[in-house]
Amino acid sequence: MRKEKLERNKRIYLDYAASTPVDDKVLKVMQKAENFAWSNPSSLHQEGERAKRILDEARTAVACYLHCKTGEVFFTSGGTEGANIAIFGVIVKAKEWIDLPHVISSSIEHPAILKPLKKLESNGEIQLTFVNPDKRGLINPETIEKMMKQNTILVCLMHANNEIGTIQPIAKVAAVIKKVRKEKPLDHKEPLLNYPYLLVDAGQSVLYENVSIERLGADIMILDGIKMYGPRGVGILVVRHGAALRPVAFGGGQERGLRPGTENAIAALGLAEALKIAAEKRERESFRLAKLRDYAIAKILGEIPHSSLNGDPIRRLPNNINICFKSQGSPLKNFASKGDPLDYSEFLVIKLDTLGFAVSAASACSNLDQENPSYVIESLGKKECASSSLRFTLGRATQKSDLDKLIVALKKIIKK
Repeated sequence: MRKEKLERNKRIYLDYAASTPVDDKVLKVMQKAENFAWSNPSSLHQEGERAKRILDEARTAVACYLHCKTGEVFFTSGGTEGANIAIFGVIVKAKEWIDLPHVISSSIEHPAILKPLKKLESNGEIQLTFVNPDKRGLINPETIEKMMKQNTILVCLMHANNEIGTIQPIAKVAAVIKKVRKEKPLDHKEPLLNYPYLLVDAGQSVLYENVSIERLGADIMILDGIKMYGPRGVGILVVRHGAALRPVAFGGGQERGLRPGTENAIAALGLAEALKIAAEKRERESFRLAKLRDYAIAKILGEIPHSSLNGDPIRRLPNNINICFKSQGSPLKNFASKGDPLDYSEFLVIKLDTLGFAVSAASACSNLDQENPSYVIESLGKKECASSSLRFTLGRATQKSDLDKLIVALKKIIKK
């Protein structure tokens, strides 16, 4: 009886786009290394040498999985730090040659990309152009080509959107960039011939797509352990040879001067193991989750009136479901959040949480800045859905029964 009661009260986690649990195999690898690789990798003694060997092994493994050179891999504290190192580093270097560099970014990027770019623009350091998606969240590579200028030095684009799951045609954008490089006037100074660079945030896609940097055609790529069943507080920044960055933080010179601070060799090893597991599970897990995703989308749209899908129905991450629920009543007046009235999506998140479901309304990082309604969904031309949409993201523990229970709960909450 007690076991059955606990099972009924079991919470259902459907927010894997925000954070994933650490895989048991990753934990075991890290725990084993903790016994002999806990020292500072920069130290010259034997303990330090052991830690350095672990760090080097992790770097080599990451390079193997991402199809890049070992010297192109830098370990960071996560995706946000990697994005800041890349963006500010590229701009600082470019300004040695160009007074006012031009940057292109989509309007639906993660805050880790948008905030640094907007800061640089507000400081008068760059020209910034945003490319808007179509109604499904797709960016047209031809539009990016038309936005190119002689001083364009960087294009920032997510491989897959964190809110709506739309997968972008990164390889086609890379082809546009290569074409632009080839068409540069021959009288350009040599360092300018490599611009623009393509910076790709592959944090959401790494579990389900082949993120080989060769295949994508990116010059710079960022990943985060927290998104791939890896350890917290560690990420990957890949900078291809030919992409020039200046350091923007200074200290001990670790990570070849680009990211100073004592390296976390054990976390890096765990991250490499997480990448290995992701590669092994990618095809099978993508197929399984896509079936669950399509089942849930069909059930929700078929059984909950006035609901609609946000994002592309085909070019979509296999674990992403983002649905617009139009409020059929006014259940919000008695609720408040941070002194302000709740929007409908926040109301739904809280109600589902009380029923044992962890879901989200937008990016967790956007929530910290109180960025509601969702700027991503607004960019799709669906302003009416920006404050009434929920994101359900599936993971390795998700089962069909979890989604059936979710749909029952949604039908109870949402008035017909």
